Amino acid sequence: MLSVFVVLVVFFGLTVFLLDMLFRRAAENSLHEVLDAQMVALVAAADPDGPESVTPTAMLDTRFETPGSGLYAEIRSGSGETIWRSQSTTGTEVQFGPALDGGGRSFFRTEIAGTDIRLAVLSRGIVWDDLHGKPARFTFSVASSLEAYEQQVSSFRQQLIGWFMGLALLFVATLALLLRWLSEPVRRLEREIREVEAGAREKLGDEWPTELAPVTGNLNALLDGERTRIRRYRDTLGNLAHSLKTPLAVMRQSLGSGATAKDALNTEIDRMSGIIEHQMKRAAASGGVLLGQAPVDVAPIVSELRAALLKVYGNKDLLFETVLAPEAQFIGDRADLTELLGNLLDNACKWAKARVRIAVSVNEEAGSRTALQLIIDDDGPGIAEADRARVLQRGGRADEATPGHGLGLAMVHDTVALYGGSLRIDGSSFGGARLELALPGRRSAS
Repeated sequence: MLSVFVVLVVFFGLTVFLLDMLFRRAAENSLHEVLDAQMVALVAAADPDGPESVTPTAMLDTRFETPGSGLYAEIRSGSGETIWRSQSTTGTEVQFGPALDGGGRSFFRTEIAGTDIRLAVLSRGIVWDDLHGKPARFTFSVASSLEAYEQQVSSFRQQLIGWFMGLALLFVATLALLLRWLSEPVRRLEREIREVEAGAREKLGDEWPTELAPVTGNLNALLDGERTRIRRYRDTLGNLAHSLKTPLAVMRQSLGSGATAKDALNTEIDRMSGIIEHQMKRAAASGGVLLGQAPVDVAPIVSELRAALLKVYGNKDLLFETVLAPEAQFIGDRADLTELLGNLLDNACKWAKARVRIAVSVNEEAGSRTALQLIIDDDGPGIAEADRARVLQRGGRADEATPGHGLGLAMVHDTVALYGGSLRIDGSSFGGARLELALPGRRSAS
């Protein structure tokens, strides 16, 4: 709209300039014609009395007889001496210019001395034979005030600018309404894409204009293909897990009685199992935020995990606090969120002395990929700053003496990254570790 308005202003400005120039030219031609008519009347009324004398004898325009009327005339001899002046010049100092030779003609603009009255002056040089047959040279001059001419030009210019400004505003307003009507399908497409990203709908609607129908059709096909691809990933990985677990179990049962070899093989089998589990979970979440994924309420998942972990760590008599925004929702797979929170809360409960807290909120000012904020605190030994990057790598552990494969936080980190979120480890005010997650989420509409 701004570009159209600029072009319109330039175009209309040029049009106004050209029309104004044409009107001024037409008005000036009209002024010339008026002065020519007065000149013809003056010459026709003049009667030469001798080589240096001529007097108008016929009736002239009455304005020539009214002082200050705005119409003035003068006749001069060949030597430049004034022979006759109209009564309208009384009290004014009108400059009619130099005397002219026979057939000469001049036109110029001037001002009456001591005033701001502008005049247009027309002069002609005429040669007549006097009563004795001798040539006599005279200069006839007619002057007219430009006030009426300038008022006419100014009035036309103001009306022209006013009409074109009104026309430009009307045109822009009409164009704005037309563009708003024409762009409504695009705004609808934008709204529906945002709803798909937020999980409020599974695919775009139907009945689009011809120009957008191929785009929306391809987007819906892409959504269907994405969901199909993720389902295929998970089905394939489930089959892979089922296929590998049985051979591994058979290998474990078939080990010989040698204690050293058995322990070594058991260690490697455990490592293989951990790697398989890690890769399965990573690939299962490899779709990240699924387009059209229905949002998942966070509070019920946290409540279920809290109840289960309080049973598992019942011997610790933990104080497990939850600070939950009941309207917080996760945009993604429920199993992924359960796995993420399960790993983190299990670690917190395992290392905590007596207190664990999880806080869930929605930051609407953050991007859609990091709107869901989760903070987990415990009062355990914490994670040293030097170890925080290493524990997020597969196989990395802060305490090598504690049993485990070091895959939990690595899987959490990989899954969070695939969802486009973030995971940060810090020190807790309780004295232990603090884990801050930012994941795709939103505030429930209900």
